[in-house]
Amino acid sequence: MNKQPQELTEQAMSDIEVMEQAKIFEMISGQLQTIPPSQTILDSLEKRLENRIQISIAKHAGLRTIRSREGLWQHLVSGIRYKPLWQGHQGNSVLIEFAPGAALPLHRHNYLEEGIVLSGSLQVDDMELNQFDYHVSPAGSRHGRIQSKQGAVAYLRGSSIGQPLSMFKEVLGGLVPKNHKNSQSIKNNPGGWVEVQLGLFQKDLWTDGIVASRFFRIEPGTEIEGHFHPLDEECMMLSGDIFLGDILLQEGDYHLASADSEHLGITSDAGGLLFVRGAV
Repeated sequence: MNKQPQELTEQAMSDIEVMEQAKIFEMISGQLQTIPPSQTILDSLEKRLENRIQISIAKHAGLRTIRSREGLWQHLVSGIRYKPLWQGHQGNSVLIEFAPGAALPLHRHNYLEEGIVLSGSLQVDDMELNQFDYHVSPAGSRHGRIQSKQGAVAYLRGSSIGQPLSMFKEVLGGLVPKNHKNSQSIKNNPGGWVEVQLGLFQKDLWTDGIVASRFFRIEPGTEIEGHFHPLDEECMMLSGDIFLGDILLQEGDYHLASADSEHLGITSDAGGLLFVRGAV
């Protein structure tokens, strides 16, 4: 009971100090004048900014980014549409969206095809693929129906989608029941991660010894040195964000670094999960 007057007194003193500070700031601000920068300073800032932009453009040559909100969705079959991302020598990279209940027919792959479920779920033969599950099908392998009961969006690379003749050959090939090459799936789980540097974790998915596909997980605040690309490198941002030099990649963004291009230092504010396919 004896402490209450003291607490009130301390609060009252604090209120008085705040009021006095506010009066002082008001008096000072009343005497301040806005002085615009000289034209010389403005010209200097503009020139420095233009130089910085030109340097950034030159250093990022050979890099292409498609934002999640960009691109044109196109009709494929009933209940399914796709968005082209890149036309490669061994199949295309696309986003594919399934409406609930939609399905693709039996088919046999012309190219090695990789897929990642970005949202929803897919049923491939008797297997259920959920968010961030990875699936690879070698060239010549045969798929049963791919369907989605609740709807899904997936990223595919090495796909015949967007190539009418190749798609027709895949559907015809699917009618032949023999299958001498098996597909493989890697589920989204805590296993398989290796820390390759402080704050950067890697999970290997597929490789032929020349090209490799991997998941990378980057912790917030991690800094990674830049690197050169001897081959084309594809990146799909699954969650979070990263900076590739001056380029910000966020969830759902697709990024292509063509052969002989370079990535500057890589950083991440919030951390991120990404799929990368490039030189070993």
